[in-house]
Amino acid sequence: MAQQSFDSIAALKAFVGQPAVSGEAIVVDQAMIDTFAGVTHDQQWIHVDPQRAALESPFKTTIAHGLLTLSLITGWYHRCFAFPNRKLALNYGFDKVRFTSPVPCGSRLVGSFQLARVDDVKPDEVRCCWTVKVQAEGAERPAMVAEWLMQLRY
Repeated sequence: MAQQSFDSIAALKAFVGQPAVSGEAIVVDQAMIDTFAGVTHDQQWIHVDPQRAALESPFKTTIAHGLLTLSLITGWYHRCFAFPNRKLALNYGFDKVRFTSPVPCGSRLVGSFQLARVDDVKPDEVRCCWTVKVQAEGAERPAMVAEWLMQLRY
């Protein structure tokens, strides 16, 4: 997949409303879930205990942390998009994040990004609002939907 490239604010603004760009699938396995649990100190059994999850979880397996799913979007973003001539990029945060379905261990997730708007902040600087969806292959609903704000200076 070729990166979508934005060499200017004008190029960003021209991309508003275009179809979403999707990244390549990432497998969320137990090793990834366990590593995330270790970093965040979130050792809830539904994430890290496959035997108990098989017996007690409605999903019959462990599931990824919602915040693990959210954290994957930066990697897709950097592989999907290039910003030649950009002087600065700041993660400005989220207006909305929802975890709309579980991510069972072994899921192949795909992140997609659609540029919803570009707001001028000051000369040569804008705030972009990306509609982000993360979906497990074969799932009916996305695992996560978000409105992600990135501030860019050219």
